[in-house]
Amino acid sequence: MRFVDEVTIKVIAGDGGNGIVSFRREKFIPRGGPDGGDGGDGGDVYLIGSHDQNTLADFRTVRTYLAKNGIKGQGRNMKGKSADHLYIPVPIGTLVYDVDTEELIGDIIKDKQTLLVAKGGYHGLGNTRFKSSVNRTPRQCTEGSKGERRELRMELKVLADVGLLGLPNAGKSTLIRAVSSARPKVADYPFTTLHPNLGVVDVDHDRSFVIADIPGLIEGAAEGAGLGIQFLKHLSRTRILLHVIDIAPCDETDPVDSAQKIINELQKFNPEMLNEPRWIVLNKMDLLPREDAEQRCKDIIERLNWKGPVYEISAISADGTRELVFDIMNYLEENDENASKTI
Repeated sequence: MRFVDEVTIKVIAGDGGNGIVSFRREKFIPRGGPDGGDGGDGGDVYLIGSHDQNTLADFRTVRTYLAKNGIKGQGRNMKGKSADHLYIPVPIGTLVYDVDTEELIGDIIKDKQTLLVAKGGYHGLGNTRFKSSVNRTPRQCTEGSKGERRELRMELKVLADVGLLGLPNAGKSTLIRAVSSARPKVADYPFTTLHPNLGVVDVDHDRSFVIADIPGLIEGAAEGAGLGIQFLKHLSRTRILLHVIDIAPCDETDPVDSAQKIINELQKFNPEMLNEPRWIVLNKMDLLPREDAEQRCKDIIERLNWKGPVYEISAISADGTRELVFDIMNYLEENDENASKTI
């Protein structure tokens, strides 16, 4: 299924049911008085997080969602039935905006989490409500109010612990295949990955993390070039960025220049992302003799003036990936513990 990460829909809550004018008419009971009941409330519209949803693709065909109206009141002071609420399942990681105001309504980050996006109308009042000492036979009632109507823009951001960052053909898809059960498409041409792929990396018993293979970026991605800005935003949720660099590109481009282009795109998209944990993964060590590969890696790190973690791997043979996976797991666990102590 094609990945869809942004969509616009309309939600319409139910109208409140009308109150009615009614009088008690029974034998041997003169002047029975008013007995018109209230209407029922209209149904609310909620979004609900669901692990069963992976994309926003289902919203391409159905763009309008309506909750039911409340039932009007009846005689004998019988209140109309309130409508059931409408729950719309959305993927975990969905942000919801009001199109008219650009307000962020909410962020669905948990399974079964609900978010009210349109309030149902309030019920109308029956004529019984208007009875008083000076008005024994009221003939007025009120209509139920209209349900709220909204146009929503929903944006899906991948929820993952680790995001793979790099140019097309850097070996990101191969790496995710090597360390997880995910099987993204792999080929020797640019833009093989057209949508984010998630993989669960099982490290030990009860120790695992989620890794995201983000489509390759090119120069100008922050302005929409190539696959564009719609995929850069997926990186903002990850806890570690792995910057995958091809040390021996087939087109003989300079790996340092290529790496700097990616760094520049992050800077333009969101400068704060450069302050987030980012590790360099030098890939395709198997394409060069060992000494040449190590010298190439040393040169890349020196020219980038890089002081952070560095890993030398061959994703296609999984060489060096085990150490990388264990270090990631340890880092995530240590930071979870630090966060708990802070709280």
